[in-house]
Amino acid sequence: MVEYIIFIIIAYLLGSIPSALIVGKVGFNIDVREHGSKNLGATNAFRVLGTKAGIIVTLADILKGTIATIIPLIASFYMDIDVSRLIIGIFAVLGHTYPLFAKFKGGKAVATSGGIILGVNPLLFLAILLTFLLSLKLTKYVSLSSMITGVVATIISIFLDDILLFLMIFALTLFVIYRHKENIKRIKNKTEPKITWL
Repeated sequence: MVEYIIFIIIAYLLGSIPSALIVGKVGFNIDVREHGSKNLGATNAFRVLGTKAGIIVTLADILKGTIATIIPLIASFYMDIDVSRLIIGIFAVLGHTYPLFAKFKGGKAVATSGGIILGVNPLLFLAILLTFLLSLKLTKYVSLSSMITGVVATIISIFLDDILLFLMIFALTLFVIYRHKENIKRIKNKTEPKITWL
C-alpha cells in the first residue's frame, strides 16, 4: 500500500508538469492559456506556438505517461514491490488533466494516455499512433482523431487477453471523449478548427 501511494504521488506530479506552458513561456514568452483554445495540451501548442514546439510538447506529454509506468518497473528490480503500472499511469493522466502546477487546468488526456500504453505495450502504441495519423490525415480534426483512436485502441485491447489493460483503455477513452465534449459540439456545428499541416 505504501508503494502505491509513493508511485501515485510521483505519477501525479510528473503528469502535472505543464509542458505546453513551459515551452510557450521559455521558448516564445507566450502563455498558451491566453491564446487559441486556452488549453494546456499539445494541440493548442501546435496552433499557438507552431509545429516544432507542438512536437516537443507532444513528446513531453507522452513521456509523462511512459515514465510514470517505467518507474515502478525499475524499482521492482531493487525492491520487493508488486504494483500495477497501469493504475499508476492513470494518475499521470490525472496530473496532466488537472495539474497541480497550473491551477488544475490542463490538457485533454490524449498524449499522456498514449504514453501509458507506450510504457506497457509498445506494439499497441504503434498501432494507435498509426490510427491517429491516418484519422488525422482523413478528417483534419485532432479532436475527432483522438476519440477514434481511443475507440480503436479499446477494440484492439479486447483481443490482447489482458482485462486490466482493456478496462484502463476503455476508461481512458470515455474520459477523453468527456474531455472533448465541447469539441464534439463544434464538430456538429462545423466550427471545429481543422489542421493545415498534414
